[in-house]
Amino acid sequence: MSDIPGKLPSLNGLRAFEVAARHLNFRLAAEELGVTQGAVAQQVRGLEAQIGMALFERLPRTLALTSEGRRYIADIRRAFEIIARATDELKPQAIKLTISTTPTFASKWLIPRLPDFTALHPDLDLHILATERISNFVADGVDLAVRYGRPPFGPGLNAELLFEQEVIAVCSPLLLAGRTAPRTAEDLSAYPLLHDAHNLWPEFVERHLAGGSSPSFKGISFSQTAHAIEAAIAGQGIVLANGGFVTEDLAKGRLVRVFEARLRGPSDIYLVWPRYRKSPARETVIGWLFAEAQKEAEPSLMGLVSPG
Repeated sequence: MSDIPGKLPSLNGLRAFEVAARHLNFRLAAEELGVTQGAVAQQVRGLEAQIGMALFERLPRTLALTSEGRRYIADIRRAFEIIARATDELKPQAIKLTISTTPTFASKWLIPRLPDFTALHPDLDLHILATERISNFVADGVDLAVRYGRPPFGPGLNAELLFEQEVIAVCSPLLLAGRTAPRTAEDLSAYPLLHDAHNLWPEFVERHLAGGSSPSFKGISFSQTAHAIEAAIAGQGIVLANGGFVTEDLAKGRLVRVFEARLRGPSDIYLVWPRYRKSPARETVIGWLFAEAQKEAEPSLMGLVSPG
């Protein structure tokens, strides 16, 4: 025994009626449905015959809904909305996961790798929250964070080292064109230096360059390392940057290494997440991030300029 009261009218007729009611014109309804004007008119007449009443007044240049048609169209539209919503809900929904990170890590490390991730995991919908402030896992809806520093980062949090900071000096090859690459602090003073909020140049010069007490260096300061790197690519000076942030720029020749020396950063880069909040999607992302970081576990001397 059927649970549906009465006999359902033709679904094709109902669809033709709904579209014609929106346009109040059989020709425009036919264009939307991809059929002939006569087919739409015939489907509507069939529906009117089936329910035993007129739904439209046929006027010389347009259509007008009858009182019965106006009442009927409201329920029919709701029914179509219910069908459309039910159909959408049957489709697999992407799993959303929010990653909090700094703007520099996002633009110079994470974003260039995202096409590979989406190709491998099309069912995961990543949201990148790029901010200098430390996001709150609960208030900001964060599932996974990339943080600079040293653990512990807080109670109830897991922290795993993603990679150590190995800072190198790079610049555009155009900046060195026709010039001798710097090898001492005095040589370096002839070049503009690009600074970020970490301001590691004094330590780099003192540790790795002879004559570290040379006169002060000219340069430009940026609040974000990503902007300093972009300035270096534009030939505006030499920048100290995490090797992982300039891998692609070195590979494509947009930057070259100025010195073989590396400087250990004051802090490292960790993945941090709530210890007691289980998530298979997060485990997938964490595994992928570690795999990507492992590819650069041993930075090469790629792009190192020769002296002289």
